[in-house]
Amino acid sequence: MGNAMRGVVALIPSERCQRFLVGDLKEMPLDRTLDLSSRQLRRLPTAACAFDELVKLYLSDNNLSSLPAELQRLQKLQLLALDFNCFEELPAVVCRLPQLTILYLGNNRLYCLPRELRELKELNTLWLETNCFTEFPNVVCELPNLKTLHLGYNQIRSLPKELGGLEELRSIWLAGNQLAEFPSVLLEMHFLAVIDVDRNKIRHFPGLSHMQGLKLVIYDHNPCVNAPVVGEGVRKVGRWADSPEDEPDDDGSKTSSDAAAEVKDVLPEEKIQGQGTN
Repeated sequence: MGNAMRGVVALIPSERCQRFLVGDLKEMPLDRTLDLSSRQLRRLPTAACAFDELVKLYLSDNNLSSLPAELQRLQKLQLLALDFNCFEELPAVVCRLPQLTILYLGNNRLYCLPRELRELKELNTLWLETNCFTEFPNVVCELPNLKTLHLGYNQIRSLPKELGGLEELRSIWLAGNQLAEFPSVLLEMHFLAVIDVDRNKIRHFPGLSHMQGLKLVIYDHNPCVNAPVVGEGVRKVGRWADSPEDEPDDDGSKTSSDAAAEVKDVLPEEKIQGQGTN
C-alpha cells in the first residue's frame, strides 16, 4: 500500500505531495549525504539543491528523466547516483558539478553522452551499464582521471583507439556487449588491472602476458577456441575444454558470485565503492 500510495502521489506536483515523498528537507544532513532513492520521484525537489555543502546525493530507483537547473548549486558534490531511472539523455546540469568523482548512470535509456561531460575533470568512476549504447561514447576518452569504467550490457561492437590515452584507467567492464574481437586498444594499456569481456562474441584471445599490471581477466561465455594466456599471478574467470592451463571448477564454470568474490579479492576498495547504490 505504501508503494502504491507513493506512485499516485508522485504524479501530483504540489509541494505538499513532494514533502510526502521526500520529507521536509529543512536541515543539512550531518554526514553531508542525502538519500532519496526508491521514492517514486518524477522530479527532484528544488529544496534538495539548497544544501550547498552536500557531498553525496543518491537518486537511484526513481522515475526521473530530467533534473532542475538548481542542481548546479551543489558545487561540492562528489557522488551522484542516477541509476535505475528513465534518463534518455544526461542532463547538462550534471556536467556543471566540478567536484564530481563518482557518477552512477546504469539502468537508464542512454544512447549517447553530451560533449560537456569532458568538463568533469575529477571523475574517476563512471557506471553506464545496461543502457542503449550501440557505439562507445567517445567523450569518455576525455576524462583524464577516470580509473573505473563500467559499460556492460549495452550493444557496443568496438572500442576507439583514443581510449588508450586514459592512463589512469585501471578497470574496464564490458560484459554483455557485441564485441566480436578482443579490442586491440586494450593490448596497449599495460596499466589495466581488470578486464571484463564476459558474454561477448570473441572467438580468439590474443596473449595478455605482456600486460604487467593485469590482475584479473574475465572472459567466460564467449564462443572462443582458446583461453587468454596471462602472466604469473593473474586470475582468470572462465574455463574451456581445450584450455588445460585453466583450473577446473566443480561444474566446469564459475558462477557470477564466484567472479564477484574474486573481483573483491583483487580490488577490494574499488568494488566496495562501486556496490550498493540502491
